[in-house]
Amino acid sequence: MLNRRDFIGAFGATIALAPELAQAQATSVGPATAETLSTFQAMVDQAAAAGGDLMLEAGEYLVNGIRLPSNLTVRAARGAVSLVAAGGPVFVADDSRNITLEGLTFDGSGAGRADGALVELQNCEGLMIADCHFRSGPGNGITAYACSGSVRDSRFEGFGQTALHLQDGKGMAALNNVISDCGNGGIRVWRYEGGHDGTLVSGNRISAIYSQSGNGQNGNGINVFQADAVICSDNVISDCDFSALRANTTHDTIFSGNQCLDCREVAIFSEFGFSGSIIADNLIDRAASGISITNLDSGGHLAVCSGNIVRNISGSSPTNPDTVPTGIFAEADTAVTGNVVDNVPGTGIAAGWGPYLRNVLVSGNVVSNALIGIGVSVVEGAGAARIEGNLISGAGAAAIAGMRWREIATADLSTDADQFANVDVGGNTIS
Repeated sequence: MLNRRDFIGAFGATIALAPELAQAQATSVGPATAETLSTFQAMVDQAAAAGGDLMLEAGEYLVNGIRLPSNLTVRAARGAVSLVAAGGPVFVADDSRNITLEGLTFDGSGAGRADGALVELQNCEGLMIADCHFRSGPGNGITAYACSGSVRDSRFEGFGQTALHLQDGKGMAALNNVISDCGNGGIRVWRYEGGHDGTLVSGNRISAIYSQSGNGQNGNGINVFQADAVICSDNVISDCDFSALRANTTHDTIFSGNQCLDCREVAIFSEFGFSGSIIADNLIDRAASGISITNLDSGGHLAVCSGNIVRNISGSSPTNPDTVPTGIFAEADTAVTGNVVDNVPGTGIAAGWGPYLRNVLVSGNVVSNALIGIGVSVVEGAGAARIEGNLISGAGAAAIAGMRWREIATADLSTDADQFANVDVGGNTIS
């Protein structure tokens, strides 16, 4: 993919949009006319044909549905140009390559379609969207379907749906963006059918994400659905109605090094038919529940949960009354190792739910100030769990408990483990 320097160096030409057009398309004049839109489209096409930049002069442009061809750079001095949507998307592109958008402000003015976006892209390769500002739309900021490229160093705010919706990606990256005040999501990485995706989501700051409906499909900072081999790392996510990070029916997903603050449901979720989740070195502070690795009943299994700090879990969830206050929860084929859990008005680390427990290792963790330090299902039919080498202090009701659903079957598995064939307990320190 050509970067901006290569692009300018190779082709040289720069086309500047005349100031007169900026005045003609100012919102004070009224709706965009067929003539002004035709002129804008002609300038875009001319720039692409010349293989150079379209450098927009400062001003406010009222535009709608401008089509972006291949080999095009549209740019402006940061903050100097505002592209105001005239009832639909500002830009659209289908089957285009090597499009760069830089330094532009996209303004939806709160109008348009809830199922639309300010920029709509389909089957595009080599996208580069950088240093742009997207604001105030009823739908998404950007919708990219079957695209490759990156969206980076940009700001999104005030969208009714999602800031950045990446559908059926072919190697996308969302890097170092600032996202806030969105009605249903921050960044979505979704696929219509499960398969390789490979999207990288890193270094973003996401806050104030709400949910207009549902019990978890909306209201997440980053939501990965049926998309495999996705990495979400080093993001700072706060103030979400549901999860900071949510992986639903994914394979080989990595959530690492993220800060998750003030989540009103489970902060990090790996759920339904997932496999191969790595949840490592994240910080969770203030959530209704910390980390949940669940749904063995739907095939969910195979995970590592290590090196996380989970603290200050609340007693309930204002957005999902079914949420149980837990630091870390795991059901199947999962190693829960080297985590630190503190201040949980429920169970610090829970292994299994009723019969939904299989091959869970809880080892080398530090759990303090929880009602139950570590809880393990001992319901008939529950599979194997090993609890070893953990440090537990300040447990209010039980340090290591055998659980029958939500009831304590034994408050001291350290001495009663022989009663339950599925549990192996040893070498823990309790104070």
